[in-house]
Amino acid sequence: MTSAQPEIPDKSALRRTLGVIRPHLGGQGLLMIGGVLVLLCEVAFRVLEPWPVKFVVDAVTRSLGADLAGTGPEATPMLLLACGAALVFFTGMRAVCNFFATLAFALVGSRVATKLRASVFNHVQSLSARFHSANRTGDTVQRLVGDVGRLQEVAVTAGMPLLANCITLVAMAGVMFWLDPLLALVVIAACAGFLLLSRMSTDKITVAARKTRKGEGSLANTAQESLGAIRVVQTYGLERTLSDRFGSSNQKTLKEGVRSRRLAAALERRTDVIVGVATAVVLAGGGWRVVQGAMTPGDLVLFLMYLKTAMKPLRDLAKYTGRIARATASGERVAELLEEEVDIVDSPTALPLGKVWGELEFRSVTASYNGRTVLSDLTLSLQEGRNTAIVGPSGSGKSTLLSLIVRTMDPEKGSVHLDGVNLTDITLASLRSNVSLVLQEAVLFTGTIRENIRFGRLSATDEDVEQAARLAQAHGFITSFPDGYDTAVGERGGTLSGGQRQRIAIARAILRNTPVVLLDEVTTGLDHDARTDVLEALASLSAGRTTVTVTHEASVALKSDRILWLQDGRILLDGSAEELMKYPMFARWVDEQRRSGQDRVRSAPVGSAQ
Repeated sequence: MTSAQPEIPDKSALRRTLGVIRPHLGGQGLLMIGGVLVLLCEVAFRVLEPWPVKFVVDAVTRSLGADLAGTGPEATPMLLLACGAALVFFTGMRAVCNFFATLAFALVGSRVATKLRASVFNHVQSLSARFHSANRTGDTVQRLVGDVGRLQEVAVTAGMPLLANCITLVAMAGVMFWLDPLLALVVIAACAGFLLLSRMSTDKITVAARKTRKGEGSLANTAQESLGAIRVVQTYGLERTLSDRFGSSNQKTLKEGVRSRRLAAALERRTDVIVGVATAVVLAGGGWRVVQGAMTPGDLVLFLMYLKTAMKPLRDLAKYTGRIARATASGERVAELLEEEVDIVDSPTALPLGKVWGELEFRSVTASYNGRTVLSDLTLSLQEGRNTAIVGPSGSGKSTLLSLIVRTMDPEKGSVHLDGVNLTDITLASLRSNVSLVLQEAVLFTGTIRENIRFGRLSATDEDVEQAARLAQAHGFITSFPDGYDTAVGERGGTLSGGQRQRIAIARAILRNTPVVLLDEVTTGLDHDARTDVLEALASLSAGRTTVTVTHEASVALKSDRILWLQDGRILLDGSAEELMKYPMFARWVDEQRRSGQDRVRSAPVGSAQ
C-alpha cells in the first residue's frame, strides 16, 4: 500500500479567511479607527516608558564620579522622584490605552462574528436538498459555531496584540537606529532569522491545524448521530461499537492537534534562542561601546529595554502562529460553506403569487437524486381541491415529486406549474407560503406546544392555535398535560408519542391554511388508535385543498379521490380506487395488505400494469 501524499497547504488560505471576514466589517469603521488610535497611544507610552530608567542610571553614574559621554544632571531626590513618577504615569497610561484598545477590538470581533455566524446560518438554510443530503449535520454545526468562534477568539487574543507589537517594533527600531545604528542592525538580523524559521514552519502548522479541525468535525458528526439515535444505540447494544468509532476519531484528532502544537512550540523555542543571541550581542557590543565612550550606561540600559520590547512581536508571532494557523483552517471551512452555490434562487423575473387555486402540473419532468434518475419524462396534472395519493415501491420518486413542488430541488428537464405558472417564475417565499408540508417524522422545535403550532402562522392568536388543535384532534391530549398548551416539548418532540407529534404538526399545517397540502408518509409507524386520530386530523386538513399524499399504506390511499402508482420514475396506474381495483397488480397489493394486516408496499416491483 502506498503512503499517503502530504497535504499541500493552500497559499491563499489566509486570503480566503480574510475574504470571509471583510464583508462583515461594515459599520465598525469608527470603532476600529478608535481602537487603532488608542493602540498608537499605547505604543507611544511604551516607547517613553524606558526613558526614566535611562535618566536615573546616567544621573546615578555621574553622581558616583563616572566620566560619561555627553552632559546631563546628577542624581537628586527631586530628579529621582520625578523619574519615578514619570515611570508610573507612562505605565498607567499604557495600561489604560491597552484596556480600551482590547475592548474596542473585542467589540469588533464579537460583532463581526455575530454577523458572520448569522450570514453562514442563513446561507446554509438557503441551500437545496442536494447539499443537505450529501453533508453531515454535525460537521456543518461545527463550522457554524466552533469555527466562527475560533475566528473571533483569534481576532481578539492574537490579532490585536500582534498589531500593537508590530507597530511597537517599527517605532522602537527607529529609536534604536537613532541611539546606535550599529547595534540596531542586530534587530534586523534577528527579524530576518525569525522570518526564515517561520516560513519553514507555518505551512506545516496550517496543514496540521486543518486536519485537526476536519477531525473535530468528524467527531461532532459521530456524537450527533449517536446521541440523536440513542434509543436505537442502546436497544441494539451499539454503545461499544460507537464508542470505539468515536475513540478512533478522537485519537486521530489528538495526534494532529499535538503535532500542530509541537510545531508551534518548536517555533517559539527557536525564537527564544534568536532573541537570546540578539540580547547577548547587544549586551557585549553595547558594553564595549560604553567603555569606548560612544554611549552612556543609561543608553545601554535603554537600548536593552527597547530590544526586549521590540523582540516581543517575534515571541508573540511565534506564540500565536499556531492560533493563527488554526483560525486560518477554521476560516477555510467557513469559506467552503459560504462558497457552496445556492442553486434554488428566485429568477430576476419572479413575481409573487396572487390568488392561488391549487392546480399542479408536471410537464415532461426529469429529475435526478445523487446522480440517479428518479423521474423520467413525467407528465401529470393534479386538479385543485382533490386529494391525490401517490403509491409505489420505495425509491420510485414519490418524495421527489413533493420536493419539486416546494422547490427544494428543481427538475433537470421539463417544468412544474402552479395554476399555469412555472414555479421558477414565482418567488420562493410566495410559493412556499401557499404550501403546507407534513412529514413522516413530525418535526417539532424546542419550545412549547403552543409555539410549535404557531409556527404555521406567526401572527395567529391563542384562539386560532387552539381551534387548529381541535381540528387536528390534538386539543384533548394537550389539555390533559399540567401546563396545557404551554407544555415544553423536548428536542425534536421526544417527550411526546409519535401520534401526538404528528397531530401537532397537522395542527400547524391547518393553522397555515394553504391551498396546497403535501403529506409524506404521515401515518407510517403509528399504532391503530394513533392512526385513526391522525386520519381524522388529515381529513380536516385536506378538506377543499389540493392534497398530495405519498403513502405506502393501502388504507390511506383508498380514502383518496385519485391514486397514482409510480414505479421507476413513471406512472403505471392512474385513477380512482374503484378503477384501479380492476388492475390485478393493484388489487393484489391491497389484498395482501388486508390479509397481512400491514399497510406496506413491497420495496420490489410487483409487475406491470398488463
